[in-house]
Amino acid sequence: MSQCITAQITGTIVDVNTKEPLEYATAALYTQKDSVLVTGVITSQEGGFVLNNISPETYYLEVSFLGYTPKITSNIVITKSNPVYDIGVVGLILGNQLNEVVIQGERATVIHKIDRQVFDPKKFQNSQGGNAIAIIKNIPSVAVDGLGEISVRGSKGFAVLINGKPTQGDATAILAQLPANALQSVELITAPSAKYDPEGKGGIINIITKKGATNGVFTQINLRGGFPSIQDYDTQEAAQRYGIDATLNKRTDHWNISAGASYQRNDKTGRREGDVFIINQAENKQTFLPSDGERSFDDISYNGRFNVEFTPNKSDSYSLGFYAGKHTVDRLADIAYYDNNAVTPIGSENRVYTFQYFNHNLRTRRGDFALGSFDYSHVFSNESKISTSLLYEYTFLGGPTVNENLGIIDRSVLYQQEYNTNDNPLKGYRATIDYQWKPFSFGVLETGYQYRDLDHTGEFVYERDGVLVPEFSSDISLQRTLHSGYAQLTGTKGKWDYAGGTRIEAMNRKYSEDLKTEAPEETYTLNFVKLFPSASLQYGLSKDSNLKAAYSKRVERTTTLKMNSFAEREHSEVFEQGDNQLKPEFIDLLELGYVKKFDGNTTFNATAYYRHVNNVINRVNTLAYQANGAVLDSVLNRVYSNVGKSNALGLEIGAQLQPTKKWSTYLGANVYSYAIDGLFTFEHRDGITRDYEVATEATIFSMNLNSTYSFWENASLQFSFNYLSQINTAQGEDSEFYTPNLAFKKSFFKGKLNAIVQWQNMDMGLLKSNEQRITTFKPGEFYTTTNYRYEVDMISLNLSYTFNGNKNKSKFIKSEFGEKEF
Repeated sequence: MSQCITAQITGTIVDVNTKEPLEYATAALYTQKDSVLVTGVITSQEGGFVLNNISPETYYLEVSFLGYTPKITSNIVITKSNPVYDIGVVGLILGNQLNEVVIQGERATVIHKIDRQVFDPKKFQNSQGGNAIAIIKNIPSVAVDGLGEISVRGSKGFAVLINGKPTQGDATAILAQLPANALQSVELITAPSAKYDPEGKGGIINIITKKGATNGVFTQINLRGGFPSIQDYDTQEAAQRYGIDATLNKRTDHWNISAGASYQRNDKTGRREGDVFIINQAENKQTFLPSDGERSFDDISYNGRFNVEFTPNKSDSYSLGFYAGKHTVDRLADIAYYDNNAVTPIGSENRVYTFQYFNHNLRTRRGDFALGSFDYSHVFSNESKISTSLLYEYTFLGGPTVNENLGIIDRSVLYQQEYNTNDNPLKGYRATIDYQWKPFSFGVLETGYQYRDLDHTGEFVYERDGVLVPEFSSDISLQRTLHSGYAQLTGTKGKWDYAGGTRIEAMNRKYSEDLKTEAPEETYTLNFVKLFPSASLQYGLSKDSNLKAAYSKRVERTTTLKMNSFAEREHSEVFEQGDNQLKPEFIDLLELGYVKKFDGNTTFNATAYYRHVNNVINRVNTLAYQANGAVLDSVLNRVYSNVGKSNALGLEIGAQLQPTKKWSTYLGANVYSYAIDGLFTFEHRDGITRDYEVATEATIFSMNLNSTYSFWENASLQFSFNYLSQINTAQGEDSEFYTPNLAFKKSFFKGKLNAIVQWQNMDMGLLKSNEQRITTFKPGEFYTTTNYRYEVDMISLNLSYTFNGNKNKSKFIKSEFGEKEF
C-alpha cells in the first residue's frame, strides 16, 4: 500500500516596523493554478503559524490582519523531498503607508484583534514621563476619577498582566509604578478567554513593555521634572514631581540580559471641603459637621529589576527574573472644624453645644516588595509547545494612621490622639504549566494547570491616647489556595475566526481573626468549585470590516483588608472596616462588536455589552455606635460588604480620524446604564443590626479625546481631554470629573532625544478641572458631601534619550500578590 506524502508549512507574522509579533493574524493557503482555498490558521501569541497535511503542489500564501495591508507569498512548491517548508518572517505594513515616506501620526492609535484592542502609548504625548495610569486613562472603556481610582466600563475590578503574565497586585498600585516610557503597547481584553485566570470583572489590561528583535545593546534614560505649582492650595509643603528611569538591555543570539532602576516622586496637593449631617433618632438630636482643609499626597517609589533569558536553541528557552522595590504614600488631611459638632434637637436650630477643633490625620501606606520567578518553555518537533512558570513573592505591607484632634487656634492643645497600624507580611506562590498543540485540522488546542497560594497575616494595633483599645485590635490571617485547569480551542475557517473553552477552578479560603481581648479566635471558611466558560467569534464581512461576539464568565476576589472586620480610624469622621464573610463577585459578560477601516488611516469601531454581577462589593456608610449602643454624634462607619447585584448595559465607540496628513484625532466614548439592586445587612459588634436597601440606576457617560497636529517631521502639538459624567453609587452619587491637557513634543539628534513639555489639568481659574464632589446619604440617618479639589495647571518637562538604535528587548517581572493589598 502506498503512503500519502504530506508536508508542513510554517512561518511568523510581525509588524514590519516594530518587529512585534501579530497574534490572531490570518495565514491562508491557496493553490497557485486556480486560487482554491486549501486551509488557513490564525497565528499564536508569538505570531507563529503551522499548516499541516499539505499535499505536494504549488501554492501561494496570503497573510492578513485588520488594519494592515495583506501580503502574498507566491510559488511555494511542496514536493515529496521537501516535507517542511519554512516561509520565515513575514512583515505586514500598517495601513497603506510606504516605508520610504515618513508621515508623523500615520500609525494607528488602536489595532483591533479578535479578543482585544491594542493601543499605542506613543500616541498619548501628555502621558509620557508619567506612569501607566496616564496612558490607560485615554482608552475608551477606561475612566479615572478624582480619587485616582480606575474603572473599566464602570467597574473598579480588573486584572493586570505584564507581558502576558498574571499579577495579583492592586491594579492601581501596579500601574502607578510602571513608567509610561517603558510601555510598547497596552492591550484591553474585555472578554478574556479560558486560558487566562478568570479574575477581574472589568476584564484584563495587558501591559507590553518595549522589546525588539535585533542583537546589540539598548540603553535608555528618561528624566522628568515638574515646575513649581502655579495654584496655591494653602498646603504646608509644596508638591514635588520628578523622576528618573534607566534601562540597559544586552541581546545576543542566545542571551538577553536586562537591568533597570527607577525613582519616581509624584506628589499631589489639594483641598478637601466637606459637610456631614448625622441624625440620632433615639436621642432626638442632629449633628452638623462642616469642614475645610488640606488633602495632599506624597508619593515615592523606587525599584530595581534584573532579568536574564537564555535560548540555547530554537526549541528551549529559560528565563530568570528578580524585582525589589519600595513604595510609600503619605496621605495628609489637615482639616479645620470651625463650627463642628453643632448639635441641635431634630428640626430645631437651638444648639445643645458647639465644639471647634483642628484634625490632623496622616495615613502612611508602605509596601516593600521582593520576588523572583523562573520560566521554561520547549517547542517539540511537531510544533507543539509546553511552558512552565514558577513565582515566589515576599511582601511587607504596613504603615500607621495617626489621628489627632487639636485646638482650633492653639494646636499644642491635644484633645485626643488615635493611632493604628497594620503590619501584615504576605507570602505568595504561583506555578503554571501550559501545553499547546494541534490535534485537529480545524484548530489549535491549548490546555493548562495553575496553582496559586496566598498566606497573608497581619497585626492591627489600635491605641487611644497611648492606651491599647483591645476591642479594636486584632491579629488576622488569610490563607487562600487555588487550583485551576483549562482547555481552549482556537482556529479559523474561511471568513470565520473562533476561540472557545472553559476553565475549572477550585478555591479554598480560610480567614481567622483573634481579637486582643479574652474572646476566642474566630475562623471563617469559603470553598467552591466553579466553571468559567468563554467564547469568541469573528466574521470577516470584507477585507476592511469585521463583526465579532464574545462571552466570558469571571470572578472578582476581595483583598484581605476588605475582610478585616475591626474598625480603623480612617480620619476624624470615619471608622473603616471590612466583612469577615465577604463573598467573591461572579460576573457574566456578553458583547457584540463591529470594526470598519476606511481609506487612509480612518477607522471606526463600536461594541455593545451587557455585564451582570452577583455579590456586588461596595463601600457603604452606616451609623457608628459606642460600646453602650449609643449613636456616635460625629463619626460614621464605612463598611465593605456585599450589597446585592448589578447590571450594566452599554455601548462604546472609537474613531481614528485623519483629516489631513498633519492632523490626526482619536476619539473614544462609552455610555452605559448602571443599576445596583439589593439589601445590605450590617451587624455592629454591640449586637445592633441595620438593614440598608440598595436600589439605584443611572446613565453614565465617559469620553477621551486626543488630537495631534504635526508641524513638521519631528515636532507636534497634542490636546487631550478626559471626561467622566456623574455616576451613581450604592448610597449616592459622584459628580462629573474632567481634565484637559496640552503637550508639545520635539525630537533631536535623529530621534535619539525626545523632549515633551506638558501642561496638565488646564484650568487658568476658569474651569473646575481635576475636581470632584462625592455624596452619600440614607434618609433619616445621615448625609455626607465632600468636594475634592486637586492641583491644576501643572507644567512639566520630560526628556528621553536612547544611546543607540537597537530595539529594547528587556522584560521584567512584577509583583503578583502584595501590590493588590497596597
